[in-house]
Formats: sequence, C-alpha cells, structure tokens
Amino acid sequence: MNKILMKGNEIIAEAALQAGCRLFFGYPITPSTEIVEYLSRKMPEYGGTVLQAEDEIGAINMCYGAACTGEKVMTASSSPGISLKQEGISYCAANQLPVVIVNITRSGPGLGGLGATQSDYFQAVKGGGHGDYRVIVLAPSKAQELYDYTLDAFELAMKHRNPVLILADGFLGQTMEPVNIYERRDIGTQYAKDWIINGSKGRKKRTIVNYSLVNEKAENDNIFWENKYKEIAKVEQKWEEFEVQDAEYLLVSYGTTARICKSAVKIARDRGIKLGLIRPITLWPFPSDAFSNLKNTVKGAVSVELNSGQMIEDVKLALECKVPVMLCRRMGGMMPSEEEIADFVERKLLRIGGASNE
Repeated sequence: MNKILMKGNEIIAEAALQAGCRLFFGYPITPSTEIVEYLSRKMPEYGGTVLQAEDEIGAINMCYGAACTGEKVMTASSSPGISLKQEGISYCAANQLPVVIVNITRSGPGLGGLGATQSDYFQAVKGGGHGDYRVIVLAPSKAQELYDYTLDAFELAMKHRNPVLILADGFLGQTMEPVNIYERRDIGTQYAKDWIINGSKGRKKRTIVNYSLVNEKAENDNIFWENKYKEIAKVEQKWEEFEVQDAEYLLVSYGTTARICKSAVKIARDRGIKLGLIRPITLWPFPSDAFSNLKNTVKGAVSVELNSGQMIEDVKLALECKVPVMLCRRMGGMMPSEEEIADFVERKLLRIGGASNE
C-alpha cells in the first residue's frame, strides 16, 4: 500500500469520500477550510454534493435533514463555528441522527487564534448544547489516525445512530504527513434503516422522526437516551498505552500533545523515572477502564493539555482521586516541548509524594 503526502484537513476529506459520504454542508473558517475546498473539488467525481451554506447554523440543519434520509453526511468547522452549530447538534442527538462533525479547533475564548489548542474539550465531551445528550468524540494524534478515525466516525454514527465529533487542532489540520488511503464502502451497511424518511415506498405506515413535548413521554425519552449512552460508554472506550507496564508515574494526554508526551516519556526514562502515558482516543466516552488497574499502582499523574485544565477533571475521576493529579499546560496556541513536560514531572510530581491533588 503506497503512502501519499497530504495535508491533515485533506486527509479527513478524502477519508469521508472513501467512507461513502456523498453529502457535505459547511461554511469555511480557518483552520478547517481545506476540508470544504477539497470536497468541493473531489465530491462531484463521486456523484455527491457539497453546499456552502449561508452560515454554520444553516449547515448543521442541512445535515439534520439529509441524515433523516439515512445518507452519510458530514460537516466541518472550527471552534466559533462549532459553537453556532450546537442547537442543531442537540436536535440531531435527540432524533438519533448519524451526523459526522469535524472540529479543527481555534484557541479562545472569542475569535481565538489558529495555533494548536484543546480548549474545546468541555464543549465536545459535555454535550455543548442544551439538554441531556452525548456526542461520541474521537481524538486523532497523527495523519493516519485522521484518516482511520474519520472512517470510524461514520461507522460509529451509523451503529449508534448518534452524532460523532472528530476533535483535532490547527497543527494536525495544517501539517502534511504521509497517509495510506483505502476504501471502506461497507460502513454502516449492516445496520437497519427502518427509521429513515424516504417516502411511503409500499409501507403501511410512514416513518416520521420526531419527539414529544409531553412531560411524561419526554421523561421516558430521556431515560432511553440515558441508557443508550451508558451502553455506548461500556463498549466504545478506546485508548493507547505507552510504557505503562511498570510505570510509577503517568502522563495523560490526547491529540497533538500526546505525540510530544511519548518523547517526554523516553526522556524521563533515560533519567531513571518510570513514566508512562495513557492517550485517550475516545474523549467521550472517556476511557476510564484504562485506569482501572493503574489507579492502584501509580504514585501520581500529570494531565498534559493545551488549555487551562479541562480533561484533568475526567482524569481525576478515572483515578478516583487515589493519587495526586497535576496539570501541565500551555494555552493560546502554544505547545510544550518534550523537555518541558519531562522537567515538570521531575520537578513537581516526584516531589509531592502523597500530597493532595493540585
């Protein structure tokens, strides 16, 4: 299999085509713009449609309508644009519609800059919009994962009839790296589509996607969604382990910073520090199972993030607050070096012993 040198955003777009996506609705915003540009050039060759909506709100609601027909549909944007899509995403979740959403993040709050950042973690994993709902969130860390996880996103969306969010950043979206391109046209074909709206077509009763404003039924619906999300959380947790077998201390990081953390682990081990890394691949469901044994063996952990400290809350919960958990962070588009992370572990984590979490 030959590798092709491609920009991260274009990799996501090509993966969507190979997954069988034939409908894309979006509105350009850096650093995600190459996704809609690439699909505008390539989608006609596959018989699909790309439409630049009047704004992000229009784009997500077009996705809502298209997903009702059972078609594979995607939208992409960057942080402020994703904020505008939140009401539509909530509606998609309420009606169990399989929409794939890509967020190539900006820093923030407000307009934000274009550097690598992870300040949309809360927005992504806590729902983002109104109501009790969840979006499955995948966090790639390199080019091949941008491709692979985009394919996975369409599979998960169809499997669970739920919106799936790919959370990346400007570094991943704009960096060119080699990637293997392959097809997965069978995505979603094994799942029943008796819920789609496609006219009567011989049915005795037409399927309609809706939900109720009657309180009693609304409560039952929310209980159904709650149980659905619990089941997803059981079966879809994914993570990567790096040098954790004998680890006494732990780094936890995702996306771009996880790549840096692998080098930091090597530096720390050269210094005689038994450091390991847990890289969450699914941010929701958060891979708490990855910590089930480690919470009783490690002496402390560091959450390495490109924000003021968001994922650290889930890390502490996963470790059940049994060990100190500290935050090593950069913000505003800045990234830490591997030496900076290794120094943080040596300077702070090793010295706090059994002290309370920072």
